Parts: sequence; C-alpha cells; structure tokens
Amino acid sequence: MTDKRSGLAPTLAGTSHPARLWEPLGDQRVQCHLSPRECKIPEGGLGFCGVRYNDGGKLVTLNYGKSVPMTQETIETEAVYHYAPGAHILSMGNIGCMMKCDFCHNWQTSQARLARDQDIVAYTPEQVVEYALRHDIGILSWTYNDPVVWHEFVIDTARLGRKHGLKNLFKSAFYIGPRAVDELLEVIDIFSLSLKSMTAEHYRRYTGGTLQPVLDAILQVYRAKGPHLEISNLCVTERNDTLEESLKVAHWMLEHLDAEVPLHYVRFHPDYKYTHVGRTSIPFLEEARLAAIEAGMKYVYVGNVYDTPSVNTTCPGCGELLVERYGLTARVNLDGNRCPKCALVTPIVPWVQPVRRAAAEVIETVELRHDFRGGVQAIHIEQDRESTVHYQFIDATGAAVGLPASSSCTRFMISKAYAGATGVRVSHAPDVVPRVFEVFDRAHFPTVDLATAVSTSDERPLPLLMPRARP
Repeated sequence: MTDKRSGLAPTLAGTSHPARLWEPLGDQRVQCHLSPRECKIPEGGLGFCGVRYNDGGKLVTLNYGKSVPMTQETIETEAVYHYAPGAHILSMGNIGCMMKCDFCHNWQTSQARLARDQDIVAYTPEQVVEYALRHDIGILSWTYNDPVVWHEFVIDTARLGRKHGLKNLFKSAFYIGPRAVDELLEVIDIFSLSLKSMTAEHYRRYTGGTLQPVLDAILQVYRAKGPHLEISNLCVTERNDTLEESLKVAHWMLEHLDAEVPLHYVRFHPDYKYTHVGRTSIPFLEEARLAAIEAGMKYVYVGNVYDTPSVNTTCPGCGELLVERYGLTARVNLDGNRCPKCALVTPIVPWVQPVRRAAAEVIETVELRHDFRGGVQAIHIEQDRESTVHYQFIDATGAAVGLPASSSCTRFMISKAYAGATGVRVSHAPDVVPRVFEVFDRAHFPTVDLATAVSTSDERPLPLLMPRARP
C-alpha cells in the first residue's frame, strides 16, 4: 500500500482526527460526503482536498486544528458590510481546499502539498476561544484558503465559541455538500460566500469545481433565513471581468435571493499559476456596480479598492451616509439599525464592540516605519508573544494622520484608514522583534515577511510558484 501522506509537511501528516460525513465502501475504501466531489478514497489515500485520509478503512482529517497564525482583523476584510460594521474579528485559516483555482491568492496553504511547516500552527478549540475572549474579539472568522475542508474543527470551535457568546463567520467559495451545510447552519451566524462565476465553464476550467452545487448551497443558506448572508464575485482579469458576466451574478441573485442581499464585486491580483495579467480594472468594477444597481440590486459594493465612495452605505430613503468606509475600516452613523436622519429601518445588523481593555503603557519603545506602496495598502504585524504594540498612521512628512491605535495580539492587520496616510509608525517593546508582512488584498494571507524578501511588484506577492524540477 502506498501512503499518500508522504510529501506532506510533517506537522500536517503527523496527527489525525476522526472525520465526519463519510461511509465505508468495502475493501477498506471509504467515501467522503463533505463536498460535491463525493471522493472515493482507497486505503492510504487522500481525497482531492489533500487533507482527508483513509486510515485503515476509516476517514480521518489531517488538518484538525492546524492553521496559519490566527490574526486580528476587521469584519470588512471578509466582504461583510451589513453585519457589525467595524467589528474586530479573529481570522482563522486552515490547510487544504476542495478546489484548485489556478488564480488562488492563498495557494501555499490551499494546496496541501505546498504547505510548509513554518506556516502551520496547531490550536485547540479551547485555545482559539480563550484567545478571542482575552483580546475582546467577538467574532470568529473561518476564512483564507477555504474553511470547508476544516469542517470538524470549525464545528467544534464554533459550537464552543457560541457557548461563550461569540459569533461565527464563514467566508467560503462554498463547494460543499448539503449535509455539511445543515451542520454549519447550526453554528454559523454570518455567511460571506464567493460566487466565482455564473458560467459552468469558468468553474470547470479554472477552479476544478462545478457551478450548480455552489448555487444549491447558497440557496440552502438563504432559505434557512436565520444567518446573515452576503455574496462576493471575484472579477478575474480576462476571465470574467465583463459586464455580461458580472450582471449574470446580479440577475441570479435578484431571481433566487433578493435585492437587499449585499453584492461585492472584488478586485483580483495575479497569483499562483495565473500571473501574466494585471489587477482588475477599477473603472470596470465601478461600472459593474452601477449596472447591478440599475438592474435592481440595492446594495452593491466594490472590494479591494481604496479611495472610492462605492464602499460606503447610504440610506435608500434619504441618502444619508450610514457607514463610511476607507479600506478595511468603517465609521458608523446609525441609530441602532435605523437611519439617524429619516428613521428608516436598514438591513444592517448593529454591533456593540466589546469594551477593549486599556493597553498597557509601554515606557520604553522602539519604532519602525512602514510606507504603503501602490496597490499594497495593508500589513500584518506578527510578534512572538502578546505584547502591546501601538501604531499611528502618518503622511509623507511623518506627521500623524488620524487617531492612534494599538493591539496586543500576536498577529494583527493594519490597513490604511485615512486618505492622507502614506504609511504607519509602529511602536513596540525593545525585546519584541515584530515581523512585517505586506497584505496584497483583503483575502490574501502573506507568508513571506519583509525581512526575508520584498516583492518587486505591487500586483503580485511573494512567494512565486516555482516549476518543479524534473527527475
């Protein structure tokens, strides 16, 4: 018997956890029902995802609790604009994926055989929940490459989080089976789902998946009525960046969902195997947004774009600015869920941000400065222990722009929050050596810090996919 775990990172292959949603087939084979692939896996074999393994006739998962470093971000990072604007989230990303998009923004972790030990951290459900509570973060976000293949860990941790008053957000391309959706509906409060295209050929050629199961799964969530739902459409350069293609998404939503479900047209950056093109045209995204509104959609936004009013939410009754956004920050002007001017009830779910504990005063600090560049307007800061880090946005002269902020998380995002900011000044304790990572787009989890290498482009991040050497 050939053990297909060989070649996986030792951290990934070393331990396993019983899987859900499978059945034995005889002859030591098993069938996985997590995704529409319905993988039939021989003994010692892996499913298409690369992390579900047949161990002696029993299906196990190799990625239970195995994650990229958990990261404090804001809910806007997940293309969620109508639930808890500006709320802090704890983003969790796993290893493996049910799809193989050749344009993947997180291919180093979505493709299990490319995952490196140095990028993998092991957590328990208890550790995740305790960390969120300790840092006054009220929402767990299951995100990055795709949480579908993390099903067991998501269910266990989300259920535990709910017991402690936490909400759960599921950001996914949603290539998932109906039984798995039913289980998620028991624990997930917010679904941000990516509908990559309304063209079956797009799914088949570029993602390794099929369209209809995604549509069925989205409808399953919508018809459940309880959870919050938003839809995003990644507009990939020279693939689906046409008005005809973008309007297909809007028309499907108008026919099968409703006009108030938010729709996000999201800008793409070249990555993985699809790098000969540039980022999506911003004028196209703006045009697509207006066309969707003209078709009847009420709330349409553009994503991964700074310096545009097309990320704001205005009152459909009187035109009052309800939520002003810049990048991944939000400034809220609501009376509960009502417009403060005309009292119209909005579809926005309000949120009371947990009162953050006062940051411990740092008597002696060391400063570093990071300047934003081109399309790269955000960074992750990572430190090896929970120590208070202060940061202040600055202009080209070094003068302060906006209000100072701080975080004590071991990894957190700083995203440009003011139009006049050109960079950020970070103050930290002398015995802390923070690592700085450039974030190319909100769904991108960077794995190469600036001390190691800096991309020569503001469109394509490191690392580059290197061709495999022939034997």
